[in-house]
Amino acid sequence: MNKGNWFVDFILIFIVAFIVTSAVTLLWSLFAHGGARVDWGTSFRMAIILGVVLPLVHRVGRKA
Repeated sequence: MNKGNWFVDFILIFIVAFIVTSAVTLLWSLFAHGGARVDWGTSFRMAIILGVVLPLVHRVGRKA
C-alpha cells in the first residue's frame, strides 16, 4: 500500500467515522439530556484516530 492509497483510505474512514460519531453523540444528547447537541470535538478526535489506525492495521495485516 503506497502513500496515495493510505491517504484515500484515511479520508474515506475519516468521513464515515465523523458522520457516525456525530450521529451517535447527537442521539445520545437527545435521549440522555433532552437537547439535540453534537459533540464536535469528540467526533473529530474519533474520526482522526480511526482514520489513522485502521489503514495502518490493514497494512500490517496484509504483510503478515
